[in-house]
Amino acid sequence: MRDRAVIFDLDGTLLNTLEDLADSMNHVLAGAGFPKHPLEAFKKFVGDGMENLVRRALPGGVEKDAVSVGKYLTLMREEYGRRHRNKTRPYPGVPALLDGLVARSIPMAILSNKPHEATRRIAEDLLAGWRFEQVLGERPGIPRKPDPAGALEIAAHMGIPPERFLYLGDTDTDMITAVRAGMFPVGVLWGFREAPELLTAGAKVLIESPEDLFPLL
Repeated sequence: MRDRAVIFDLDGTLLNTLEDLADSMNHVLAGAGFPKHPLEAFKKFVGDGMENLVRRALPGGVEKDAVSVGKYLTLMREEYGRRHRNKTRPYPGVPALLDGLVARSIPMAILSNKPHEATRRIAEDLLAGWRFEQVLGERPGIPRKPDPAGALEIAAHMGIPPERFLYLGDTDTDMITAVRAGMFPVGVLWGFREAPELLTAGAKVLIESPEDLFPLL
């Protein structure tokens, strides 16, 4: 385990955020007179940043230029800010996983495509019992995942070579990020996407429950 480290995606990996995201976006859609989406649909909407979530959730026939999307994005951010911890919780087994990593002195970080301040706020609210070396979300000037810039920034901050990182995520975006950063991609099957997507995107290992990570260390 010497010089090992772990980067986690947030939504769909550490925390089940789906209901709060869906409730927030559906509230925005209903307020605009648009149809709502079932919860399952949001598994495909999320993962590539909140702007893309909004674009995907808006109905066909609606203008999706920057100004129009920006209006609904602002509403979504406001609504999600009010709802972000109503139903969101760590997945079963995640607290024990984080405790186990702390006990093994393995440094941890979070890299999300959620807006940076929202990422930090939700981590402070729901993951305050564990120390993460860095908690990074989408920030101006830093390309979002699957660009590897954020992952490589974390590696440089920790002073650990990228190849010593396990990168856990639940979407193709996460697996591609890990591959591009030269990290070991671990696909989690308790999140928003399924095994074929993760394997196609480069997952080296798939794990069905959080404790399955320990043998990989």
